[in-house]
Amino acid sequence: MAAEKKTVAGKASTASDTGSVPDIGGATWSVPQSADLYRVEDWGEGYFSITDGGHLSVVPRRDDSLTIDLHEVIVGLAERGINTPVTIGFPDLLEHRMREFTDSFRNAIEETGYRGAYAGVYPIKVNQHRHLIRQVERLGREIGFGFEVGSKPELLAAMGVTGDTPDRLIICNGFKEERYVQHIMLATKLGRRVVAVIESAHELDLLIEQAHVSGVRPMIGIRIKLQTPSVGRWSATTGIKAKFGLDIPGALDAVKRLGEAEMLDCLQLLHCHMGSQISDISIINKGVGELARVFVELCRLGAPLRFIDVGGGLGVDYEGSQSTSDFSVNYGLGEYATTVVYRIMSVCDEHGIPHPTIVTEAGRALVCHHSVLVFDVLAVNRPDRWTDDEIQSALNTAQRTLPRVLEDAIEAWRTVAPNRVLEAFHDAEQARDEAATLFNVGNLSLADRALIDQIYWSTCRKVLEITRDVDPLPEELQDLEVTLSDTCFCNLSIFQSLPDAWAVDQVFPIMPIQRLDEEPTRRATLVDITCDSDGRIDRFVDNIDVSPVLAIHEQQPTVRYYLAILMVGAYQETLGDLHNLFGDANLVHVQLDDEGNWFISDEVDGDTVSEVLSYLEYDPRELYRNIRKDCERSVRAGNMTAAESRELLAAYDRGLNGYTYLE
Repeated sequence: MAAEKKTVAGKASTASDTGSVPDIGGATWSVPQSADLYRVEDWGEGYFSITDGGHLSVVPRRDDSLTIDLHEVIVGLAERGINTPVTIGFPDLLEHRMREFTDSFRNAIEETGYRGAYAGVYPIKVNQHRHLIRQVERLGREIGFGFEVGSKPELLAAMGVTGDTPDRLIICNGFKEERYVQHIMLATKLGRRVVAVIESAHELDLLIEQAHVSGVRPMIGIRIKLQTPSVGRWSATTGIKAKFGLDIPGALDAVKRLGEAEMLDCLQLLHCHMGSQISDISIINKGVGELARVFVELCRLGAPLRFIDVGGGLGVDYEGSQSTSDFSVNYGLGEYATTVVYRIMSVCDEHGIPHPTIVTEAGRALVCHHSVLVFDVLAVNRPDRWTDDEIQSALNTAQRTLPRVLEDAIEAWRTVAPNRVLEAFHDAEQARDEAATLFNVGNLSLADRALIDQIYWSTCRKVLEITRDVDPLPEELQDLEVTLSDTCFCNLSIFQSLPDAWAVDQVFPIMPIQRLDEEPTRRATLVDITCDSDGRIDRFVDNIDVSPVLAIHEQQPTVRYYLAILMVGAYQETLGDLHNLFGDANLVHVQLDDEGNWFISDEVDGDTVSEVLSYLEYDPRELYRNIRKDCERSVRAGNMTAAESRELLAAYDRGLNGYTYLE
């Protein structure tokens, strides 16, 4: 794709702390080049592609003959009055993903000769939206998927959606007080297949007490803390200092106390938390091996365990690098399933223990591809927005003797050439620094300082154009691409719709949904519409590494430009906060009919201003009444007419009932 690299005199390039910068040069451009630049095939896992017309499309069933054109969907939504930002969910993709999970484990079981079964459960905390939970529940009836809950409200939700399928497995994790345990007993009485997982000795006391009071024989599980350390961003949540679970002495004590309470037959599941977003398959292999050893030993002590729950941790390759970095993985779903099944089987066979039912609690890998956030670019700030002709015109009209520092800047600008790029760059920087000093002591006019700034940015652009294909790149020029990058003001709140990008520097695939058959000649960082400097994104997936800039197209004033953040189905939709009172974005679910045409199967309006204010204990009706009183006082004082008062109140009312984002 890139032209042959050149060299210039200067220091050898070194790895930059800010990451790589995508090479997007070249005289021609094609759809395959865009696919390569944004690594669509690497992170997309076959669920995304680019049409011949240059639009990003979703392939929900991995069938290239059945695709959904994202740009077409956004235009169609706008025609229906549904504005960006909008989160689009694809139920067909979720269904395909769930089937792939069960098929992967069933294939691994068949290939290895495993004599147990598989039961997947979906952790509700990963995305609690009712529409997604309903989809999991509906399909789970057929393929046997259950739910994992980590709180009392999540248990009540799971109970409410599984009435028609009471044999659905429900794993109850998290801290439990008396009322939580009472609900577990109630669910058991209703015929639900609920497993109460013991996290502490106190919970064991509550379970034994409530079981006797209610006359229920609950299914009980034990979560243990593994010694095997995890890797990645969340590795501190594992090991002997893990937040949840019993250590080995605690697990043995739990078995003893259940026996004394004549409830040992209730102990049917062993559970662990190996980590979140585990990037290395070797960690999973070691962790499952340790868990299987504990399982075998507890069985030999008389515990009638039937289920082994390996928890979550199945990672997702957000970067497409297939590596052990924090936001990638070096394995696939098939290898994960085979590793889990074979490791448990080999340990059990070694000691003659019957093969248990394997339970997984993978959530991120199940739903992250299911949702895409699309938003529009509102404005772009370009530091190098002045053309050479504009600068030359300004110089031609200057009917005066120019300050020496301005002459120096002009000389650097006019003499940029391959054989003196570093010298010209240094001269331009020196002139700009000297201009700032002269201005601060009153020896340079504001107009001259502005012109020197314009010349400086134009000089930098010339230097960048010459050195884009240089290798090695002099150290002084390595950050020039980032320095010259555009700032795109985007119609979204990162705090609301992409909290992990702000909180833990998570990398998400981000790319345009249109014009992908054209060369993206600009680079940019993204900022949202909140009044917070942290509301920005400057880590992007590209064809080399994680880049500090995103390749975008030159903006067309009369055409809306849309960007998509992919793989946001896990955690992002429910973790967001109300920074600047920006609420939930519009949400739609888009499916394919039998003819391959897309249609909206479900729609949830984003928060109105009134709803967001109500979350924070404001009374919108009281606010409206206060404005009405202000209007009446202004009319009586003669500051406005009655008609103007009526228009103002109508506008205020529309504002209260409108979208929190720009419309």
